[in-house]
Amino acid sequence: MADISDAWFYRLKAAQRDLIKQCGGIERAGDITSFGKSTVGRWNNAADPELMPIPAVLLLEAECGTPLVTTVMAELNGRRLQDPDDMGKATGNILSRYAETVRQSGELMSAGAQAFADGKITPAEATQLDRVAADVERSLSEFRKILAGARADGGLRLVNE
Repeated sequence: MADISDAWFYRLKAAQRDLIKQCGGIERAGDITSFGKSTVGRWNNAADPELMPIPAVLLLEAECGTPLVTTVMAELNGRRLQDPDDMGKATGNILSRYAETVRQSGELMSAGAQAFADGKITPAEATQLDRVAADVERSLSEFRKILAGARADGGLRLVNE
């Protein structure tokens, strides 16, 4: 098996951390997966080399309804996930999703400006930027899904005439 790069490893670890957070934290994730708190804590620790076993990933993703780790694994292999149900959904929340994406992008710019101010990035700053970037990435992905739905539905009228 080929080794994965450090960048991909840290993306997987960040996805694991986000998944644990979305499922309610370390204790709750341990209850869902039947693994101990110390094991789930290692999965949640960016510095620990332990990755989640696939059954744990599947249980947690089913619990929160978001394929965070699976998406990163697909991207690692040059693939993208697509939820077929999302394509036909109504596009009524396009403005709120756009606003959320812009808000999160602003947070990324602010965090980046603070991190870059002294001309160097510490590991802690890189971790913080990665967390904020992950939020932007998820928000942007959701926005793109809504836009795809609008294209499939023949467009969207934003104001009544």
